[in-house]
Amino acid sequence: MTTHADPQPPSACSMQWDVEGLPAWGTASYARFWVCLEQNGPWGHSAITQSHLDPEVGRALERACADHGGRLLLIRRPGDHADIRHDGPHTVLIAGCLDRDPWLLTGEIDDAAQLLALPWNLLLEDDPDAATERLPELEETRDPALLICTNGKRDVCCAVRGRPVALDLAANHPGAVWECSHTGGHRFSPTGIALPSGQTYARLTPDLAELALAAARRHEVPTELSTPLHDRGRSCLRAPLQVAESSVRQHISETALSSISASGTRDEDGSWTCDVTHVDGRTWSVRITSEAGPAVRSSCAKAPVPSAVWRAALLD
Repeated sequence: MTTHADPQPPSACSMQWDVEGLPAWGTASYARFWVCLEQNGPWGHSAITQSHLDPEVGRALERACADHGGRLLLIRRPGDHADIRHDGPHTVLIAGCLDRDPWLLTGEIDDAAQLLALPWNLLLEDDPDAATERLPELEETRDPALLICTNGKRDVCCAVRGRPVALDLAANHPGAVWECSHTGGHRFSPTGIALPSGQTYARLTPDLAELALAAARRHEVPTELSTPLHDRGRSCLRAPLQVAESSVRQHISETALSSISASGTRDEDGSWTCDVTHVDGRTWSVRITSEAGPAVRSSCAKAPVPSAVWRAALLD
């Protein structure tokens, strides 16, 4: 099994962050739900409006998702992406209720504009029936999906390092693995998002991606990925709460996604004091701070600047 494509040059953003060993905790893009639309063919820097998807429909869907706390992604099956129009059915994945009991809908629609009929505010709730009533083409599934960012026009690291991981995993799990458009965090390529949980990963290899997909079926975060190098956090949480949850998860070797939850407040000095609660009644107080790190590229197209990383300290 391959690990990934030929290494990027040392100046590539993900290579610089790898060399420095900078943590990925607290870097999952914030989204309380995910709407994923299959759109084949090439993607530009801003894939939603720079693909064969009607840009007006793309803008309207992206705005509707953002207005209700969610994110829109384009997805495509791993493989070659010839510059042809996508006139056939579009596969759709919708993950909702991420902060309590996540669910996942899937199905095919003929026209991307059909998604504009979604009951956006109800994608935060625990019953997916409201969405399927509006779009009967969709149905709930118990099969998870793993999205691998391959948006090379946004950052070359995602294509060079992400696509081989997606291809390798898809060969063994057809239909469960998708290439996706920009999710944020190309400095951690190859990156992935497990649905329906919204758990987000960094620095995936085919072996680690295999573990992530298997763990998603069990509603878990695998121990091998519960580290600062690989665990970016759950997308339904704001960054400091992601860090608090991830730090406790690693501290107690907890794998079940639903076993711990985090809340917190911002202190006057800019740090956060967070409380993490386990379903068995245990609690932890965690102080979250942001500190400057070495100068590295946040993107291959940008000059190196001092990095900012999150740190967590469990309080007595």
